[in-house]
Amino acid sequence: MRVVIAIDSFKGSLSSIEGGKVIETVCKQQNIEDVIMLPLADGGEGTVDAFLHILGGVRKTVEVLDPLHRQIQADYGWIEESKLAIIETAAASGLPLLVDEERDPYRTSTYGTGQLVKDALDQGATDIIFGLGGSATIDGGVGLLQALGVVFYLEDGTKLPIGDIHLEKISSINIDHMDRRLKDKQLFIASDVTNPLVGPEGAVYVFGAQKGLQKQDMDGFDQAMDHYQRLVKETLGRDESETPGAGAAGGLGFALYAFFGGKFRSGFDLICQKANLEEKISKADLVITGEGKIDSQSLYGKVPIGVSRIAKKYHVPVFVFTGKAEGDLTDAYQEGISSIIPIIDEVTTLEQAMKEAPSYLERATRRTIQILRTGRAIQNKK
Repeated sequence: MRVVIAIDSFKGSLSSIEGGKVIETVCKQQNIEDVIMLPLADGGEGTVDAFLHILGGVRKTVEVLDPLHRQIQADYGWIEESKLAIIETAAASGLPLLVDEERDPYRTSTYGTGQLVKDALDQGATDIIFGLGGSATIDGGVGLLQALGVVFYLEDGTKLPIGDIHLEKISSINIDHMDRRLKDKQLFIASDVTNPLVGPEGAVYVFGAQKGLQKQDMDGFDQAMDHYQRLVKETLGRDESETPGAGAAGGLGFALYAFFGGKFRSGFDLICQKANLEEKISKADLVITGEGKIDSQSLYGKVPIGVSRIAKKYHVPVFVFTGKAEGDLTDAYQEGISSIIPIIDEVTTLEQAMKEAPSYLERATRRTIQILRTGRAIQNKK
């Protein structure tokens, strides 16, 4: 039996590589030798790991500023042969770098992500893939642009300070000293977020609360973001505010579109292409995928659904391991999933479940293989 393991991370407990290795180990212990393990991601956590596993490469570590402009060490993926850099916004500008009390979109910026870009350019990068998941910011990419030489002026002629995310204060934008090396590079925006920059479905209203923005501040912040995008349009002569994905990472997608001609690609699709996932699934007898939680939102760009849609074309059964299955998942089964298998097998706390995730996943894999063998034995008796 040929098994393809293609899972996302179980956020907070298992990376896609760690989870994939658990399943792979159990399969081989159960004498299933034909196993292909491919860690996947949708542009968020695990994107760098997935590309490095598939393509080979190293992590480059850089001293940068975190969302609140404190010095930290952050890294990005580097493929020397193709001069490809893979940058996760969360590495330098992510929510996990802050405690809850520090979440403040009026102060948090993407400056550190811009520093990672600058280092990748210094290394000679020709292509850059941005994973836009998990940011702590709603700065419209202003911080990244400042790190790359763009200057934002206030009405009194002074420069907008780093970390002052009052976008309504900006009166003009100067791109004379913007790092021109990005103009002839290929920039891919890897994300499962297709929201526009402003409005009810934009970066502020949809993602502001999780980044610390208070409800009473949302109208004003969205108006400030609209003011900012109008200035960008006046400066560059192009309007990218409605482009799908402009609202990703608090508007960083917008900045990459408008200033550098970035191209939006599903993070899942990019990794699948590099990994030749469809070809591998087409030759499989079983596909195992999974993520931390499966619910109705999983239908919108999440890894298990993307995997099952490919497998469905080749009539390959798909098992989905998950920490939690929530709500009506009828539509998920219509996408080609054969079975959704929650891995928790005892009463426990969330904290304990996340801590013991490797053990739960191991036991769930063993039970699943035993069920498969029982099914085959019954089929052979007919």
